[in-house]
Amino acid sequence: MDDIINNLWGDGEQLNALQMSVRAFVMFLIALLFIRLSGKRAFAKKSPFDNVIVIMLGAVLARGVVGASPFFSTVAAAAMMMIIHRILAWSAVENKLANKLLKGEIVPLYKDGKILRRNLEKTTISESDLMQSLRLETQKTTLDDIEMAYLEDNGRISFIVKKQ
Repeated sequence: MDDIINNLWGDGEQLNALQMSVRAFVMFLIALLFIRLSGKRAFAKKSPFDNVIVIMLGAVLARGVVGASPFFSTVAAAAMMMIIHRILAWSAVENKLANKLLKGEIVPLYKDGKILRRNLEKTTISESDLMQSLRLETQKTTLDDIEMAYLEDNGRISFIVKKQ
């Protein structure tokens, strides 16, 4: 039985295609479990705070698949990252300063009929970027019907349409 497990699982970095496939299958299930445990926010909001966990989780778990690091150590490291992410997300809900530090702040880009050029410069968004987002988000070509526009903490630009 040990020979069968070793033949399927392998050891170290000298893994064959079958061994890496078995590890990938198991790691996929573990990653899916971690994603479910971390909550929907980490993979739905796509803020820089949430993107960090996605990138790091992929990088760490991949090491266990290819045998570059011990399998269970990579699973433990990934679990710790998910726990830290969850704790920080909870702290951001409870604390405005933590929320601002972790997720950034919303920046107004357009208000009262004026493009706020200083905020565009601060956020490195061009007027062309603003207008592209306007077309994509509202299907409008001018800001005439827009009351306000904001750069959200996830990097998207939102538009508040004037009330008719």
